[in-house]
Amino acid sequence: MNFMPIAALVTIELAEANQLLIAWQHKMGPVCRPNGYERSQVLLHNGDPVAVTVTSSLVRQNVGGRPDLTRENTIELSRLCAARPSLCRVMLRLWREMVFPALGYTYAISYQDADLHTGNTYRFDGWQRVAYSHSGTDTRSGRKGRNKWIWLLE
Repeated sequence: MNFMPIAALVTIELAEANQLLIAWQHKMGPVCRPNGYERSQVLLHNGDPVAVTVTSSLVRQNVGGRPDLTRENTIELSRLCAARPSLCRVMLRLWREMVFPALGYTYAISYQDADLHTGNTYRFDGWQRVAYSHSGTDTRSGRKGRNKWIWLLE
């Protein structure tokens, strides 16, 4: 048999993921964190990028007011973005099933902008909403703080 993939999930460099985040106008923009652990994947359809994820280490030692969610056992899905909104659900499921298990963490968290999104993408994928957060102004970029829900994957 001769197989020709219609779709493929592949690892890419953070710079490439950031270009896609900019092109698709992700509201948080590119990932520019000082802590240095980022892994990125892109979903290709017929060779063209259609969705992207970026996985990052936690900025703080603990997250969501929970001392059990630490840098040692928790990873953050810091960006989820797609060329079309419906592909975010597909990409999130692929990340949960294919990427997250290979990372070696017990938990994953992701922040959802409470003013822009309903959270259904995470809810329908089996994530649990565990906390609410409001960030202050970003000292590096000057971006205003956001109201956010924190979602947990176990």
